[in-house]
Amino acid sequence: MNGFRIPASEATMTAVTAVTATGVADAVDGPFKSFPSGLHDQLRPFFADITEEVVRAIRTEIPEYARPTDDTYMQVVHQGVEHALQGFLQRMAEPDGDGEPVRATYQRIGRGEADEGRSLDAFQSALRLGARVAWRRINALVDADLLPRHVLAAFGEALFLHLDQMAAATTTGYTEARLHAAGELRQRRTRLIDLLIVDPPASVAALTELAHTAQWPVPRSLAVVVIDRGSRAAGPPPIVPPEFLARFDVRPAVLVVPDPEGPGRARAVAGALQGLRAAMGPNVALQEGARSLRWATEALDLARRGVLPDTRLVRCRDHLATLLLFRDEALVDAMADRHLRPLDRVRLPQRERLAETLLSWLECGHNASEVAARLAVHPQTVRYRMRQLDELFGDRLHDPTAQFEMQLALRALNLRRAAPKR
Repeated sequence: MNGFRIPASEATMTAVTAVTATGVADAVDGPFKSFPSGLHDQLRPFFADITEEVVRAIRTEIPEYARPTDDTYMQVVHQGVEHALQGFLQRMAEPDGDGEPVRATYQRIGRGEADEGRSLDAFQSALRLGARVAWRRINALVDADLLPRHVLAAFGEALFLHLDQMAAATTTGYTEARLHAAGELRQRRTRLIDLLIVDPPASVAALTELAHTAQWPVPRSLAVVVIDRGSRAAGPPPIVPPEFLARFDVRPAVLVVPDPEGPGRARAVAGALQGLRAAMGPNVALQEGARSLRWATEALDLARRGVLPDTRLVRCRDHLATLLLFRDEALVDAMADRHLRPLDRVRLPQRERLAETLLSWLECGHNASEVAARLAVHPQTVRYRMRQLDELFGDRLHDPTAQFEMQLALRALNLRRAAPKR
């Protein structure tokens, strides 16, 4: 069940096998009705030996059923073979019956195979092997004149139709069990995602216990990715690696990535996103998923606005200062109003040039030559503008605390101006 998905071919198998089982049941009536009355009584004494031979063949030739030390398991195999052969005799005795007991038995067997975690390949091989052994023994009885030869053709047809009926019933039970198990597992994983990102956080013990039932290995750390599916939300959700936890029924969609710095993780995340815009929160401990989700959600919003670069995956760790600045934009506005109000005294074009120069001067450590190189202007132009700024701001231009807050406000306003208008 790797990936915790039922393949599409398997998901449709329930309907196919239901139709097949009905068709087989109808077809079985023909050869069973052609048997002479009382033939099943002639065969019954031989079926105990045939049962033992089929069981021995299955244990010998099919490795998945070779458990000589497991008495309980071998009893189940023996009962399965006995049910198949006794069901065959019952169909001979009552050709007008619906065969429901046999189908019910083999649906239970199919569910058991699914619960054991096996594919149906071994079981289908066991059915074919059992049919071959039974057919060989019936031929031997005919050769020994213990059964009439004229029933041989009808017997062969009935035997293999009975085999098809059992195979169809087993597949139905198997598929239903797989679908049920997958549904339960999805529910547990959905609950685990909710618990990983809840605030206040759940306890590590609760998370570990639920992770175990959801078949999710507990990682050392995790990161939460939020995905903007946009117009593609109505389409099929992306296929994600089985070790990821995903919810595509919410907006934005949520992806929990275990051990994000592990080998191949970046490639796996990119593959899961399929080109969708997304943001990845910071790496956090198991019980701190809410923080990773919060940062990722804020980063995705800033990417939508164009404040952060419109790359397909925005990583919060690469934009910590911007995230900090935009945690409370009203606070940034208040800081700008307090420290940048002198710029309002000049006209708009000049105001923007002076603001640009002031930000570069603060970022370049008050070095006019570096500012000139950054702005592609003459150093004398920078000195002229700085004299204007000195006249506007006075002593505050040389106050370290004011300089720091000016730089923060200017950076935030600059990022806003660079974002496309919505």
